[in-house]
Amino acid sequence: MLYLVTTPIGNLEDMTARAIRVLSEVDLIAAEDTRNSRKLLAHFDIHTPMTSYHQNNRFDKGRELTEMRVEGKNIAVITDAGMPGISDPGEELVRMALEAGVEVTAVPGACACVTALTISGLPTRRFCFEAFLPTEKKERARVMEELKRETRTIVMYEAPHRLAKTLAELRDALEGTAGSPTEAATGRKVTVLRELTKKHEDRYCGTLGAAAAFYEENPPKGECVIVIEGADPAETKRAEQAEWSELTIAEHVAMYEAQGMDRKDAMKAVAADRGIGKRDVYQALLQ
Repeated sequence: MLYLVTTPIGNLEDMTARAIRVLSEVDLIAAEDTRNSRKLLAHFDIHTPMTSYHQNNRFDKGRELTEMRVEGKNIAVITDAGMPGISDPGEELVRMALEAGVEVTAVPGACACVTALTISGLPTRRFCFEAFLPTEKKERARVMEELKRETRTIVMYEAPHRLAKTLAELRDALEGTAGSPTEAATGRKVTVLRELTKKHEDRYCGTLGAAAAFYEENPPKGECVIVIEGADPAETKRAEQAEWSELTIAEHVAMYEAQGMDRKDAMKAVAADRGIGKRDVYQALLQ
């Protein structure tokens, strides 16, 4: 069996009884950082042997751990904080285990993403998790362009020394503004949470522009979670329709036909894209 064991994201009292039992009973614990994990295990009087499993050795060590599980060993995976596989090593190991026919299960617990979302004050029914934004410039711009039209609540992580800059980039990308005078009052809502579950847990609620300015003046400490209000669906639809208007209706229909649609389905898709009736599409084609 491979166990993905969740560890506290700050407050040690969030360690579950099941997590303590599993970590005590398995044959080996694969830890993201054995130095950090040693302190956690000592606190709960757990003496199970450990090995390192992290981003840089995840493939070679993953194959080694998979072979051990095939031989009948029970192994638990833990990260520095939270659930393995959520913006932390674990995803590849799970895939290798399943391909080798090894059973995999999770021992759930605290997760910074969900914890931040639920206390953000923003809609929780639908959300997307972006983890850390890419550092490569073109890829970062591509992701931000996608997020511009994301109507679900957006959750992402950021390091404290990059927080103010990232908030300013998000303001410019998601709102198309560059710190205009009225933006602080009317921009996209955001909640920034720091030090979740710890003694100095902190929450800032405002707009992207106001938050960027605040953290520029007040450099934060501790890992941060950014929760952003989704785009207004009506405004997003209008923006999409405006883009389609750059094509004539005939060109729009031809584009879908080139993708393999028949004329009827292509007309239906064009009508939906433009927010018009199918009869309007038909009349435009006749003209």
